[in-house]
Order: sequence, then structure tokens, then C-alpha cells
Amino acid sequence: MNEIGDIDKRIRQREISNRYIDLPVKFLIKHNITPNMISIVGFLCTSLAALLIALGWIYNNIMFGWLIPTLFGLAGAFDLFDGEVARRTEKDTQAGAFIDSNIDRLSDAIIILGLIYGGLVNYLLGYIILFLVLMISYIRSRAETEGVNMKGIGYMERAERIMFLLFTFIIELAFYHISVLTTGKSLTISVPFISSIPVTPAFFISIIVFTLAITYTVIQRFMHSFKSLKNHNENKVNSETLQD
Repeated sequence: MNEIGDIDKRIRQREISNRYIDLPVKFLIKHNITPNMISIVGFLCTSLAALLIALGWIYNNIMFGWLIPTLFGLAGAFDLFDGEVARRTEKDTQAGAFIDSNIDRLSDAIIILGLIYGGLVNYLLGYIILFLVLMISYIRSRAETEGVNMKGIGYMERAERIMFLLFTFIIELAFYHISVLTTGKSLTISVPFISSIPVTPAFFISIIVFTLAITYTVIQRFMHSFKSLKNHNENKVNSETLQD
């Protein structure tokens, strides 16, 4: 991904963000809801969604099952709101960013653990996914410590991961329950390495695509960071040589 593409991506994200979250953000600011409070509520929504997944609610009841994408969608919305509220109220402090970053990592981990314990993802694949998701965040953190600009770098940043999983939950719910209602039985497949319980073909394909996409993102961020640091070192050496 080149620099111009990264800038365009950030501009598009900002335009979409401003278009859809302006009213909720104004409401939160008006009622003195702090960014940290929003982050905590978002984490609680993610935790409850993960618990329901672990308990098998996605298949048990079509009415209650919809709580999972609803809660997860709300968590994703709150993840957008907290940063925007912080910027508009000038509360985007280092301490706030530290708390938000750690809550994000906990949220990432807990939803994957919910998938593992719910059987939708095999424990080995689940831990691979967890490792890759944490590596995406770690590479950015480590690279930015060295002065590398990582904004917009990566095919599957956190917002994209949330949206992908949200639509995956919705499709899985719809596919499973529609097949039960129309045929009297669930249309599922069982592949031991992918999941511990039978899942629909839609989820099977989605989780494979998700795993490949986050693997690609890790490679993207690693290569971008390495090349940026290598160029920086070469420029530094050339500058020192010219001075001598």
C-alpha cells in the first residue's frame, strides 16, 4: 500500500465517520459522557456478546441470537464514539489513549475467546487468530515507537475486523435459522481444524477469509515498518557521510 493510498484511505474513513456519528457524538458530549466511560461501555457490550457466543446463543434461539450482533455492533459504534468525543472535547490525552488501547486489546481477545469456547472456532485456529490480531497491534505500536507512521497501514485494521465479524455473525444467524425454518434441519458442515462444532458454509468460508486477511495485514505492517526503518537508517548514514 503506497503513501497516497494510505492518505486516501484515512480521508474516506474520516468522511464516513463524520457522516454517521456526528449526532450520537453531540448527544454524548451534551450529556457529559466521557471518552473513558464510552470505552468501558463498549468493552462491556463486547464481553456480553462473547459470553452469549460461548453459551451457544447464536444457534439456540433466533430472537435471542440477534443480541449477539446487536451488542457487538454497539461495541463497534462506541469504539468510534470514544475517540471522536475525546477529540471534540480536547480530552485526547496520552492517559486516555493508553486506556483505550488496552481496552481495545482486551475486547479483541475476549471476542475470539468467546468463539473458541463456543466451539465456532477450533481452539488451535482460535489461538492462531488471537496471536495474529495481537501482532497487528504490536507491530504498529513498536513501529510508531521508532517513529514510523502507521496510520492507515494494513488491509484489516481494527474497524475492518469489527465490521467483518459483525457481518459474519449476522450472516451465520440468518443462514442457520432460515435453513432450519425452510428445510426443518440446519445446513452445516464440520471441519475439525476450523471449528469444534458444525457451522454453516457461510461461517466456514468467512473465518478462513478472516484468517487469511489478518495474516496478510501482519505481513503488510511488518514489511512497511521494516522498509521505513531501513530507509531511515540508510538516509541517516548518507547524511553522516556527507557531513564528514
